[in-house]
Amino acid sequence: MDSLVKNILNYFEYQSINQSPLGFLEPYIIAEAGVNHEGSLEIAKKLINDASEGGADAIKFQTYRASMLASKDSPSYWDTTKEPTKSQFELFSKHDKFWKKEFEELKIHCDSAGIEFLSTPFDIISAEFLNDLMPVFKISSSDLTNKPFIQNICSYNKPIILSTGASSIHEIDDALKWVSAFGNKIALLHCILNYPTEDSNANLGMILDLKKQFPENVIGYSDHTLPNEMRNIEIAVLYGARIIEKHFTHDKALIGNDHYHAMDMGDLKKLGSKLSYLKKITGSTRKEFLPSEIISRKNARRSLVAAKTIKKGEQISLEDLTWKRPAAGISPSKIEEVVGCYATREISEDEVIKQKMIEKG
Repeated sequence: MDSLVKNILNYFEYQSINQSPLGFLEPYIIAEAGVNHEGSLEIAKKLINDASEGGADAIKFQTYRASMLASKDSPSYWDTTKEPTKSQFELFSKHDKFWKKEFEELKIHCDSAGIEFLSTPFDIISAEFLNDLMPVFKISSSDLTNKPFIQNICSYNKPIILSTGASSIHEIDDALKWVSAFGNKIALLHCILNYPTEDSNANLGMILDLKKQFPENVIGYSDHTLPNEMRNIEIAVLYGARIIEKHFTHDKALIGNDHYHAMDMGDLKKLGSKLSYLKKITGSTRKEFLPSEIISRKNARRSLVAAKTIKKGEQISLEDLTWKRPAAGISPSKIEEVVGCYATREISEDEVIKQKMIEKG
């Protein structure tokens, strides 16, 4: 993984978390390809290439068998006007053909493309063989309350990314307790479990609550809104999201599955440009003056100035002083130190007062 542009393990370091709620911190971008390969290794490899060229740090797939994921009478939870299949079992059966051999091949392709390979396991068997292929595990929002499965994932002693869609703080707290018993590092992704999520339902302010409630954990954002201008992601990053996950496809015009709310390579590139600009204009999160402001500090600030002629040896009173630009003399912040001093020479009306012109009695 050292040869990759970014290593996701670096994003689990504690010193990366303790930051101001606002301010730019470059996020780790995961292109969530899911099963948008639709069973084709050729398309899966194209997704990898597109994600890499688009600037994603990782591409993530999903690994499952429909028979282990959903019962045959499981109803849909997605927009059936976009994906008409109304049975979870039926839909998942269409996209569960990749297994150990295929994901090993995709991992090799990711390495050659310079992008990190990830896949969300949905059962214990897939977690076992994915363990050899990934530096971290991703657990879906749908498994946030699945205690035995989370405990199994923890046994691999790797960091965990946990999405928090459709959950309460109490449920998240329970999941963290199960993980803490094993000692795994964990990142929590704010997520709204609607496909797609309306912008009005994005509730990005929940990122701030997650940061407040769970200050020891990395916080990120899994976005299910339509790509459009992707301002949601920009705001999420400003709110402190360290990991960004968004569904990814090679063709947004394709019908069904996750294509209709996914970004493509063009969107990824646009997002990269937006985040680069955001980083540029956000700048430092520590208040200090810039080199470009030095001339303004000198010429736009004020000095103490003689309000009238002050004779040599005369004691200076408050009425003798006013303040005007530029800041070539004593700052008005030192006015108490000047009042009561004596003029070492005559100071003309409207003359900027400098230290050598005065002395204490």
